[in-house]
Amino acid sequence: MALKSLLAIVVVTHNRRESLLHTLEKLHRLEAAFPVVVVDNASTDDTVTAVRQHYPQVQIVRRPDNIGAVARNDGVRAVRQPFVAFADDDSWWARGSLSRAAALFQDHPRLGLIMSRILVGPEERLDPCCELMARTPLERPLGMPGFPILGFVACGAIVRRSAFLNVNGFHELYGTSGEEALLAIELARQGWRLAYVPEVVSHHHPSRVRSMNGRYVDGVCNYLWTNWLRRSPRRAAEATLGILRDAVHDDVARRGLAAAVRGLPWVIKDRAPVSPGIERQLTLLEKQLKEE
Repeated sequence: MALKSLLAIVVVTHNRRESLLHTLEKLHRLEAAFPVVVVDNASTDDTVTAVRQHYPQVQIVRRPDNIGAVARNDGVRAVRQPFVAFADDDSWWARGSLSRAAALFQDHPRLGLIMSRILVGPEERLDPCCELMARTPLERPLGMPGFPILGFVACGAIVRRSAFLNVNGFHELYGTSGEEALLAIELARQGWRLAYVPEVVSHHHPSRVRSMNGRYVDGVCNYLWTNWLRRSPRRAAEATLGILRDAVHDDVARRGLAAAVRGLPWVIKDRAPVSPGIERQLTLLEKQLKEE
């Protein structure tokens, strides 16, 4: 089967036209003519016009509002390929990596997500999260590729489309920052394997055009929601106390906590703690992070 029938690329963007065009140039130099879908989050800088002019073969999904990272769901729904690689408008894939990923998905039917080795910036520094993943304390499943994980970075991830849609993708109420944590847990709950595979490589050159303060607030809120939704009562309480302590002197923590509290009605309704096995794995990973 042709590679373009196996895998598509989804890129989400908002008001970063030049960065996006650079990313699309990189993606169109890959080993195959992978279909690319750009989900535009209500850009006002003529992003859509520029993409249509320079890359008419790219499918564009236009949103009337900016919903951040959750817009990836629109991109996944727009394609029919069984595997979907995510890219941000400041990240792209190394030549040969997507072919490798597609082959791994075909060889391992329970593999739901592949996390790549992310090289950051012109100097191509290894992303610190990849270093942690390569030293995972989790037991390596027999016959599975790479290293077992329970988290990922979206701009360096490839998903099995059926698995992604089965768990409803990224939660529609989550902001941009740490939105991956709940999705990773949901995939694991459904029996899908997640793996860090260093042979699959992506590049990330973080754009200077970004509002980080809002992302930090979203990160606090998402962190609390994920703990409240899926973790044990003890772990949910520990996470909450940690943010409460930070909120005494940190405005971002206070704002994130307030946003999380506003979501309590739906969080309580949807709360469903993970199994003891997954809880133990998440605890092991948190212990590893604290010891680093």
